[in-house]
Amino acid sequence: MDLNLLPALILFAFVTSITPGPNNMMLLASGANFGLRRTLPHMFGVGIGFVLMMVLIGLGLIQVFDRYPRSYDILKWGGLAYMLWLAFRIATQVPKVPEPNPQARPITFLQACAFQWVNPKAWSMAVNAITLYTADQSLIGITLAALVFGIVNIPSVALWAMLGQQMRRFLTSTTRLRAFNISMAVLLVLTLIPVLWH
Repeated sequence: MDLNLLPALILFAFVTSITPGPNNMMLLASGANFGLRRTLPHMFGVGIGFVLMMVLIGLGLIQVFDRYPRSYDILKWGGLAYMLWLAFRIATQVPKVPEPNPQARPITFLQACAFQWVNPKAWSMAVNAITLYTADQSLIGITLAALVFGIVNIPSVALWAMLGQQMRRFLTSTTRLRAFNISMAVLLVLTLIPVLWH
């Protein structure tokens, strides 16, 4: 990796990590519904899961997509279908205020790691980072780029979880919390629109 590209990679990682997307909308909703402490495994699963995904894509999957372009389309449409299902789940979650729903559980660390593989924005971020900032696509270059993303990504997504937790003081009724969840589901769906143009 050309170290002269490092500032540009850091900026790219920050902009793509801090802007609204499926991970951030889900973390905002989780922070509001479960609080920051219970959202931490989800948050770290996003950051670490993305780093692992980026390394694996850089080490071989990107060549599969180059050789079999249809495989990327299949993955993209499968990911979009899953995201729509997830938005439906968020919108129809039945909150109980002030008593939380004992059946409700935040996303686990492993679920958040696995979610990166069906998240269209994560795929776009990883593929673009590898193709734009690791020209030689060496193991060291790919690993460095992935670590930059990990270092930038976790604080960025943490802000969304903290924002969700701060919103809890306003979400003091079942009606407000239900409206919030529906809004998050709609925003999650809206984050998928740019993927349709790629």
